[in-house]
Amino acid sequence: MIKRLIVFTLSLVLIASPTYGATKKPTPTPTVKTTAKATAKPAPKPTATKKKVVTKKKKKVVPKKKVSLSPSPKPAWPPAGFKANGEIYAKIPSSIDMIGIVSASKSLSSQLAQKVDGVPVCEKYTCGVVQVASLNGCIWWEVTANVIGPVSATDKTTKIYGKIRTTIVQSAPKAIVTVLLVSQEPLKLKHLISNIGAYCHHDATTEKIPSNTYQDSTT
Repeated sequence: MIKRLIVFTLSLVLIASPTYGATKKPTPTPTVKTTAKATAKPAPKPTATKKKVVTKKKKKVVPKKKVSLSPSPKPAWPPAGFKANGEIYAKIPSSIDMIGIVSASKSLSSQLAQKVDGVPVCEKYTCGVVQVASLNGCIWWEVTANVIGPVSATDKTTKIYGKIRTTIVQSAPKAIVTVLLVSQEPLKLKHLISNIGAYCHHDATTEKIPSNTYQDSTT
């Protein structure tokens, strides 16, 4: 509610004072002057100011472009550089290949990190490696190899110093598996791993897998 303030102006009454002389003169009739009452005017009603409504500009939604992903190409089969024997494929990787193979395989990295007398296993003993794959897959693998070297420092005739037998778990069809072959021949003798054979088994076995054994041929 708006309160209205009404202001009244009181009239002033002016009365002339009488004068006295020798003869009495008639007293003039006093005149009374009044001021008219001011009429109270209502205070002006405040005018409501309209608030400006600020409308936010809508951001234009740019539709995202659909990116179509093409499926990864299937690995070539048979794998490049592998030699075939029936359903089995095998390859001896180069030292350059091994850098990528080891970095991509936690299992192989773990095997190479194993130590004998505080030294990594393949820095103490002669080791070999082979990659194998099967067209149909295998329940388990058996890989064998010979450790060969010269008879002596003066006699360069090659002889077999021992045999390696390694077993590994099953593999899927066309899956490439890297097998580490570890002997017990000191690396300083510079013996070699040769005559590698890979066997893909489709029947279950009761022996412990994986495993790696070395049989010394000189005893």
